[in-house]
Amino acid sequence: MNLTHSSQRWVVSLVALAALTVATGSAMAQAPSSERLLVLLRDASALAIVDPASGTVLGRVPTGRDPHEVTASADGRLAFVASPSDGISVIDIATQREIRRVNTGPGSGPHDVLFVDGKVYFTIEGYKSIGRYDPEADQIDWTLGIGQDGTHLLVLGPDGRTLFMPNRASNSVTMAEGAIDGPDETTLSVIPIPGELPEGIDLSPDGQELWTATRNDGGVSIINVASRQVVQSLDLGMQDANRLKFTPDGRVLIIDGEAASLIVIDAASRSVIKRISMDQMDTGDGAILVSRDGARAYVGLRDANRVAVLDLATLEVTGQIMMGEGSGPGCMYWAGENN
Repeated sequence: MNLTHSSQRWVVSLVALAALTVATGSAMAQAPSSERLLVLLRDASALAIVDPASGTVLGRVPTGRDPHEVTASADGRLAFVASPSDGISVIDIATQREIRRVNTGPGSGPHDVLFVDGKVYFTIEGYKSIGRYDPEADQIDWTLGIGQDGTHLLVLGPDGRTLFMPNRASNSVTMAEGAIDGPDETTLSVIPIPGELPEGIDLSPDGQELWTATRNDGGVSIINVASRQVVQSLDLGMQDANRLKFTPDGRVLIIDGEAASLIVIDAASRSVIKRISMDQMDTGDGAILVSRDGARAYVGLRDANRVAVLDLATLEVTGQIMMGEGSGPGCMYWAGENN
């Protein structure tokens, strides 16, 4: 980044911060005080623990290099952070320290992590697999070959037993029925995706549709879960869409980092409701987290070093959490009593 680009971003951030200071407090005041917002700082190789009610960063915990995804235990006590270079960090949230590092194997490239029924499920891109880690026993108790290239993210089905995952380099999505019960109980279905590089992925609230954004062609593929087929493709002209999330009321949020925007879609009509500008320049790899009550969305803007707070009723940015120069906020997750 040259000096001119950096200076422009600094000015933009200062202006945005000044304009939103008052709104930030009101936008976050409704969040429960016991709740913690976990924010991965990719460029700083750390996990930030944030009080969402005040927007205060309570602490930073060093992790493996360039951490990509984070999850938390059901009791909100532990966080698990995947680094494709350095395995999985197990972090005590209360004491704000890494208590162990899980070695997932040389060249394994773990990417996503998901806590279900006391276990941590994770993708293993380097081995074309997924695995399960038992935190209590401190061991990886099984792995399951997916046979696709670039198995990236994990989404849990409404039955609590099925996992969905996009395979970026194979242009496919895998549906792993019974995966939570172990390899012997798992049935794999591979669903070809017409777009290129499926990455951002989420299930509709009713569990009937799986949407995935195809990063290299600016589109979205919509899968009917029952038929295991793509039933519709949307050409949205996005430049670099890498994360997609449903809201509880059936809208779809897609972050397009290169266009510095967030796209809001009505899932039922497949129509774009609004394109929201998040910055004046490329915000980089992004992240989206919806609050538990469905009132707000938190949007990680990696290259802008901040998390924007979006009011989902008005579709206006009402606040922001400044994460610090060179932090690079990415994936986020909730930790607290309501996990």
